[in-house]
Amino acid sequence: MDKTLKCTVYRIRGSVSASNYIQLPKTSTQSLGLTGRYLYVLFRPMSAKHFVIHLDVSTEDGQVIRVSLSNLFKEFKSTATWLQFPFVCEAGTSRKDLAGVAPPAARWTCLQLDLHDIVLVYLNRRHSHLKSVRLCANLLVRSLYTSDLCFDPAVTVAEAQRAKLPVTPMPREMAFPVPKGESWHDRYVHIRFPSGSSAAPSEPVQRSYSPPEAVFPRHMPQLLPRPAAFSKSRQDSTSPVVQMLGPTATCRAPSASGPLPENGLSCECTEVSCVVGSSGRSQEPSACVEATDGRTAGHDLQASAHKLAVVPTAPEDVAMHEPLGRKQRRPEAALGKNPFQQRSFLPDPVLRLKGVIGLGGHSTKWALWTKDGAAVVYPCHAVIVVLRTDTREQRFFLGHTDKVSALALDGSSSLLASAQAGAPSMLRLWDFQTGSCLSLFRSPVHTISSLSFSGSGALLCGVGKDPHGRTMVVAWGTDQVGRGGQAVVLAKAHTDVDIQAFEVASFDETRMVSCGRGSVRLWRLRSGGLRSCPVDLGEHHALEFTDLAFGQAQDRHTLCVPPSPNARGPVPLAPSALTCRLPGSYVCGRSGHILEIDHQHMAVRHARRLLPTQTPGSSLPRKQNFSLGPGIAISSLSVSQTTCAMGSEDGYLRLWPLDFSSVHLEAEHEGPISSVRLSPDGLHVLSTTSSGHLGFLDIPSREYNVLARSHTALVLAVATSYSRGQLATVSRDRTVRIWDLATLQQLYDFTSPKEAPCAVAFHPTQPAFFCGFSSGAVRSFSLEAAEVLVDHRCHRGAITGLVASPDGSFLFSTCSQGALAQYDCTTTHCRVQHVAANVVCQDARPGPNTLAISGDSRLLAFVGPSKYTVTVMDAASLDDLLRVDVSTLDLASSRLDSAVAICFGPAPPSHLLVSTSSRVVVLDSTSGRMVRELSCAHPVACPSLALSGDARFLLTAADRAIKVWDYSTQAGPSCQVYIGHSEPVQAVAFIPGQQQLLSVGDAIFLWDILTLPEKSPPGSILDSPGAPQTCEAGLNTRQLEDSVLGANGLPRRQVPVPSQTPPPQLGMCAGPCESGDGAFSVSDEEGPSEESHSPKGVRQPSGPPVLVQKEACGAGDGAWVASGDPWVLGMPPSSCNQPRKQGTWSIRRARAQPAARPDSYKHFTARYKSSLTAKNVSSPPAGAERLRLKAVVGYNGNGRANMTWRPDTGFFAYTCGCLVVVEDLHSGAQQHWLGHPEEISTLALSHDAQVLASASGCGAAASCCQIRIWAVPGGSCQQLLSYHCTAVQALAFSLDDRLLVTLGDYGDRTLALWSTATYELVSSTHLPEPVHGVAFSPWGAGELACVGQGTLTLWLTQQRGADVSLQVHHRDPIPEAVGAGELTSLCYGAEPLLYCGSNAGQVCVWDTHAGRCFLTWEADDGEIGVLLCAGSRLVSGSNTRRLRLWAVGAVPELRRKGSGARSSSVFMERELTLDGAIVSAVFHNSMDMGVVGTTAGTLWYVSWAEGTSTRLISGYRSKVNEVVFSPRETHCATCGDDGSVRVWSLASMELVIQFQVLNQSCLCLAWSPPCGRPEQQRVAAGYSDGTLRVFSIPQTAMELKMHPHPAALTAIVFSTDGQTILSGDKDGLVAVSRPRTGMTFRVLSDHRGAPISTIQSTSKEYGDFGVEGTDLWLAASGDQRVSVWASDWLRDRCELVDWLSFPAPTLMEVRVPGALWAGRVPAHLATVCCTPPQAPGCPPPSLAAFCPWDKALLVCAGLGPHLEVVFYSLRQKQVVDKIPLPFCAVSLSLSPGARLLAIGFAERVLRLVDCVSGAAQDFAGHDDWVQLCRFSPSASLLFTAAHNQILVWEVTGC
Repeated sequence: MDKTLKCTVYRIRGSVSASNYIQLPKTSTQSLGLTGRYLYVLFRPMSAKHFVIHLDVSTEDGQVIRVSLSNLFKEFKSTATWLQFPFVCEAGTSRKDLAGVAPPAARWTCLQLDLHDIVLVYLNRRHSHLKSVRLCANLLVRSLYTSDLCFDPAVTVAEAQRAKLPVTPMPREMAFPVPKGESWHDRYVHIRFPSGSSAAPSEPVQRSYSPPEAVFPRHMPQLLPRPAAFSKSRQDSTSPVVQMLGPTATCRAPSASGPLPENGLSCECTEVSCVVGSSGRSQEPSACVEATDGRTAGHDLQASAHKLAVVPTAPEDVAMHEPLGRKQRRPEAALGKNPFQQRSFLPDPVLRLKGVIGLGGHSTKWALWTKDGAAVVYPCHAVIVVLRTDTREQRFFLGHTDKVSALALDGSSSLLASAQAGAPSMLRLWDFQTGSCLSLFRSPVHTISSLSFSGSGALLCGVGKDPHGRTMVVAWGTDQVGRGGQAVVLAKAHTDVDIQAFEVASFDETRMVSCGRGSVRLWRLRSGGLRSCPVDLGEHHALEFTDLAFGQAQDRHTLCVPPSPNARGPVPLAPSALTCRLPGSYVCGRSGHILEIDHQHMAVRHARRLLPTQTPGSSLPRKQNFSLGPGIAISSLSVSQTTCAMGSEDGYLRLWPLDFSSVHLEAEHEGPISSVRLSPDGLHVLSTTSSGHLGFLDIPSREYNVLARSHTALVLAVATSYSRGQLATVSRDRTVRIWDLATLQQLYDFTSPKEAPCAVAFHPTQPAFFCGFSSGAVRSFSLEAAEVLVDHRCHRGAITGLVASPDGSFLFSTCSQGALAQYDCTTTHCRVQHVAANVVCQDARPGPNTLAISGDSRLLAFVGPSKYTVTVMDAASLDDLLRVDVSTLDLASSRLDSAVAICFGPAPPSHLLVSTSSRVVVLDSTSGRMVRELSCAHPVACPSLALSGDARFLLTAADRAIKVWDYSTQAGPSCQVYIGHSEPVQAVAFIPGQQQLLSVGDAIFLWDILTLPEKSPPGSILDSPGAPQTCEAGLNTRQLEDSVLGANGLPRRQVPVPSQTPPPQLGMCAGPCESGDGAFSVSDEEGPSEESHSPKGVRQPSGPPVLVQKEACGAGDGAWVASGDPWVLGMPPSSCNQPRKQGTWSIRRARAQPAARPDSYKHFTARYKSSLTAKNVSSPPAGAERLRLKAVVGYNGNGRANMTWRPDTGFFAYTCGCLVVVEDLHSGAQQHWLGHPEEISTLALSHDAQVLASASGCGAAASCCQIRIWAVPGGSCQQLLSYHCTAVQALAFSLDDRLLVTLGDYGDRTLALWSTATYELVSSTHLPEPVHGVAFSPWGAGELACVGQGTLTLWLTQQRGADVSLQVHHRDPIPEAVGAGELTSLCYGAEPLLYCGSNAGQVCVWDTHAGRCFLTWEADDGEIGVLLCAGSRLVSGSNTRRLRLWAVGAVPELRRKGSGARSSSVFMERELTLDGAIVSAVFHNSMDMGVVGTTAGTLWYVSWAEGTSTRLISGYRSKVNEVVFSPRETHCATCGDDGSVRVWSLASMELVIQFQVLNQSCLCLAWSPPCGRPEQQRVAAGYSDGTLRVFSIPQTAMELKMHPHPAALTAIVFSTDGQTILSGDKDGLVAVSRPRTGMTFRVLSDHRGAPISTIQSTSKEYGDFGVEGTDLWLAASGDQRVSVWASDWLRDRCELVDWLSFPAPTLMEVRVPGALWAGRVPAHLATVCCTPPQAPGCPPPSLAAFCPWDKALLVCAGLGPHLEVVFYSLRQKQVVDKIPLPFCAVSLSLSPGARLLAIGFAERVLRLVDCVSGAAQDFAGHDDWVQLCRFSPSASLLFTAAHNQILVWEVTGC
């Protein structure tokens, strides 16, 4: 019995949470099956205890996701099937201490989890039901339940009813009791997750008992309780603040990013919470805001001032700021009037949407006539456009935040309904005349595919899918909309039939008709229910129906329904189907079949079909039965009083009389027709096509008028030509289009089936434009001659930037390979002047702002050579003038800023604007000094920006919003935010003249600027007499708009008068009539205001329609584009005898866009390295080296297929870092092949074992991947190949070793073929998707296979003379059994079998001869990354660490059974579990034994006969921190960040002992000195939690654990007698402990405040240096101080001998990796200096050691302002010698034998210095900074470490 709740509760307690729990249901085979969206758990954590809650959630695709919440978790973690959220019970704690036990005063909590959003946001899956719940100790639980309702636990039912609150109160049975006079929030806590914020939560669940403003950290998404403004008690209490930890930058919540006002615009608005409706989710964008707490409502505005701003809508109503009612309060922040806001714009808003170019988005089928036939209504992505057909004037309905999926207009054109794509679908009802939104409501179905109004507008019906995929029909009553009421659901009905079209009958508002695949149904709304009955289709029951229309005759029981075949071509109706019927009863059908439906008898009255006919030479058409032959797919139809219009997929619009006797008119379109609509008067036919065309046919004049053309994919870039009034755009639909700015009509289009345009720019002075392509080509096109002027091929990669100088002198282009090209374009045919390689950032994506040139044409700027650098060059000479490192502009930032976009401002003052990953900075283009910055310009990086010519407005774009900034305001400029795009905005630009601007993305938006420039450019329109120069403060928005638009006499460009010249004809061939290599056809039309086609374009056939056979235009079936032409310049088509221009271009390798990493561990990803490779490092002469690399410890588990073994020859090789290690398995002797500058990704051995190929990735040391060819007998590098730009995924030799294939990774996506005779590239191809593996066929040298996303591809190599080409032989999709997975591995078996593994764990077997998969079985639970087959056995390895052996001897026999084969004959023989995911494997031909590599850095010898695995090679996966040696030099010990201490045998370098501590890092290590007894050998280790552990080597056990430090240990050493341990930590404390007693008896704090980097101890004579004691020891700290002490620990004496303080180095000149100065403390523990690696501002590590040959000498490095090694005499108290260094030293060791000094540098170089002669030798071989150097006690060996790589050097000449 709980005293607070006064009821019985469940108490779950126990010391181990996993062993004490309640599970519902009892067994895992059962399921709760709870489908509610929200899960409510009423619980209280037990004080000072931990608890865990596990939820198993099932998704719609059958996947079970575990969601866990616990205060045991320290951070958010996620996998494909598990989400772990930390639950934090206290606020205000430090970041590292967020997780922990519950406080003593823990309160009862109502935990509300939105399971739908959790699964959708974090895993992109759809929630189905809750399968099971496990509540683990320690907590009290009252109840848990699910519901689709979002309850407010703080509001009772009585309060909600009394105050009429818009919330759902918690039911009485589930509510917490609240005594009278007390507040709910004072007694309980309400946690709701996710909170509905714009981004996925990024902090842990945290309960706070302090005011919210006290615990809001910066940039932390706040998950606030439900709005509290409606309850006085709620206002007077402090609401708990709840925060969740999740992925910080990768997930977005499905709800809107902020409240979106329906009318009016707002600028500089703060992020506010929107009202939550009864459904529990944020309502569709609204201006309504409620305060979350009475005491913080006013302060939240200031706290949120730099967060995501409220975005405006409805630009057509910018002058309207309607007062809001009580239920729609808008805070001052939403109107830009809060007290923290800077000066706002005049006017507000400053932009008005002028025009939109685009059509469809979700679908192109929705285009409607208004009642008067004067305008058409159609969607353009998220915008609804009303276009007048006479004036081409547009007006807009704005408010949707996603693509519009359906439209409906009532019979009087007064009410417009629109549905938004998404789940669930949002609907809006609009007043069509005023454009205002009357109602906004959520649909119970997902994306609505169809809407239909009744004639009166009182009934609206919609069709979509419910969450379970079933079709649902919903009917809403809309009669009260516009009168203060809302739309009401009248009825809902589920159906299993498919519905493609749904219409409400015009003669009866209660009757409807639907059609779909195999069904036509009649519906009726009666008594609050929707009922339907099928029409008897008879023999037509299997047809696919796609559209329907009601007849308008007196007989009101007929309807037209079209079904859908796949044939094309003009055809007649079958005459046998034409029969007499009653006047006015019309029906039509589709796809050859037109069915007339009798409503009364619910049967088919007549059936007709549109069929292909014979060739035009026939005399009369032959009668055909409707069941013979394929018909033409009719996609849409419409019926008027006298005419039936049909649109088909062959591109023809046909008009028939109602008796269907003959075709009245037909018009050919440029693509398949999506919809047709007859106007209300029946004189016009509106049509849309899937190729983005909208137009109408005027029946009386037989003219076709094009209303709009559109790109069919994302628009990537834009360019404007003010002199010609034209606009150019490039799109992913592989077209470049030229538009008229005045009319927004298309003038030209350029289409290519083979290349993709990337960038575009107009020539400033000539009628030409330039375009860059994915192949690297840059072409100049003439707009007058309609031809290609010049084609340049100086780039190897995709064009990423293209810009022309304003004076017309130069053109500049950049490519993805880092090259910059300069062209002289003063003449008509521009020529290449300079090409500079590796100067531009290769990570840059094609974009409008990757390259910029100043307005005076003097300066050129670009991002490069790295993404952190912006370079400014002289535009004429290409001399470097300035380089700015943007990552160093904010030293206080904890992340590296990279440049994303750049643009120049007007000169003076010559500003350069740089958009970085977090802000926009303004630089002086001369000095590089930062002038100002705009922080939090967008929540994400801004890829496009533009500055107006008068420097008044700055335009930025990111995601789907654009911002306009008042750039002239220096301090805190204000901005206005505008939406309308449904996809991310790709580019923004001001139109010269500064009166308009453009934004492009899903569509092209043209905006008017409703204010005059403060300073007009000379010669502009505004630079005219009487033009006002500045805006008057008193002008309101409408006055300013009128002044700009010409109401005050200001000249404004007028819309041109429509041309009277007949434009080109529709339906005629635009390609060449003869075969040719390339063609252009151009219309006579240059810049018309509209497109209209003469009667020649609309034919009146003399008989039935015939299939028009066009003359051959080259291979292919398109009349517009010949397949042989790489590019075709197209316009509205002209006649076939049009003169044509020819041009041919060679196609080069197209560079792929940077792709996201696939869901496959198979891909190699190089470890991030902060080090840079030193340049001009000379190796010592051969034979004179003082160091020889003896051994490498470790295997690179980060590689893929980076190990090879040949059992017959004994050749065994693997990689470690950038080294190829060849090892003799019998003797253990190693050879080391050096040469790769970066980490090696993969290996391949030729079949004759004479050649080894190795590949390394690109990085700081290499701009391109290296492929090295090694001769196995001598180990020499024969060839160096370079082609791939990111990483090499796989290598393979052909069966005859004549060819080598190299496969690029997911970022490169190229397949290259090399000849092994000359190692020249013979063929390459760009892959459409990432490929995970490649293999040559063992049966023939000419076949190879690739596996990747969704397909298996078989390639054939064809040789013609010396040329070898790759051709696709088969490209087969993966079988259905694999689902939506990917094929990740492959291997060939017995001919013709090919085995493929998937990322879901299946193995598929393919018959390569037949090109089919005939067998699939579940081989593992995870992704299969390795497959090997020999004989009748198959080995599979996966990321579940399992290695399995399969018996596949029966598979060849199963191949004969085909699809009937079953996997029961395949069985598993053996299984082994290793220590990591399997990344490489090689087995003997018998498959009895093999070698396997894992991601843990281990190579295993596997014996299937014995069922054992033996460790061959063992290494570290994480960083190595220390190496120490035993006194007799028989063993050494290492420690690493993985918490392990490993003891190795020095003779064989084999692992002997390993001590492992979980969840801690071992940072320092010490071996006890010799004591005469081997059994007392001990190793002391220091850990990141401040503990010290002592391990006994003989006993292989831990002897002692101490906790002498509160912080991480960074240095440790034994005293000379081994009885005392000295340890230092990161806070600067030195502790002295006795391992025998476990007591710490002294703590020295002289170095407090800086981490201890070094502690060293040596012996001395008693009384030496004037002090007593036998030990001399030193401590060095990170603040450049070294202390030397003499001690006698047995007598408890310790005296300071000397104290050295050095001046701090010049931080801007010294750059070292950021983990070094912190005393090798891991990044999550270091707090001294948080500057990123390689960033200036961090001091070098302080290194100090006693000189072995003179203990009175102290050797120091990293101390003082100079790069040098200092020898300090303790006797003379001064520096006696110095050795200069080329770089900053990061590690140091002195030889106990010869006077040698080893120094490691961050530049991956090891230097050996002879201290006698001063000679120095440099050695390579490390792939990262050399963080560790240690000489062995005998001075014969030197150990070095670079991250996880340990190199053992033999010292010669000692």
